[in-house]
Amino acid sequence: MRRLAFPVIVLAALALPGLAGAQLKIGYVDLQRALNEVQEGKAAKERLKARLEKSQSQLDKEQEALRAKKEELDKKRLAMDEATLRQRMEELDKELVRVSNLYAQLQRELAEEERKATQEIFGRMRKIIAQIAEKEGFDFVFEVNESGLLHAPSALDITNELVRRYDATYKVK
Repeated sequence: MRRLAFPVIVLAALALPGLAGAQLKIGYVDLQRALNEVQEGKAAKERLKARLEKSQSQLDKEQEALRAKKEELDKKRLAMDEATLRQRMEELDKELVRVSNLYAQLQRELAEEERKATQEIFGRMRKIIAQIAEKEGFDFVFEVNESGLLHAPSALDITNELVRRYDATYKVK
């Protein structure tokens, strides 16, 4: 749907009688690149990376403990009676489910943390984009990855200005 928005808006703007003689100025921005280049985005990425490494370490320990229990069960399997073997296998299955649930929980937490961080940064970026558009006289500013924009002059790309203003406005602590 968003990919259709760019051509539809441009055609509609050109077709409007009041704008037919007016000069239409369109700019574009690469929000993903801006997110990766602003200092706050880099800091958020580092925080998420550290959190991921901590979570991965926790999961690795849990998986290693589970693997050790399975190996121990496999070694002692022949010496156990049927009821004890079944009980130990059920315990091992429960432990596997617990570790799987932990993995899913950690993934959800990381995804939510990433969503919150990027949403906050993008919200601030939208305000700066509006300021740039007003100052530069852009009628429309499109996000390059969402609009389906395949080509445009680099002079209409406001990403560098966005990054510069963002870093000047929002200092990383």
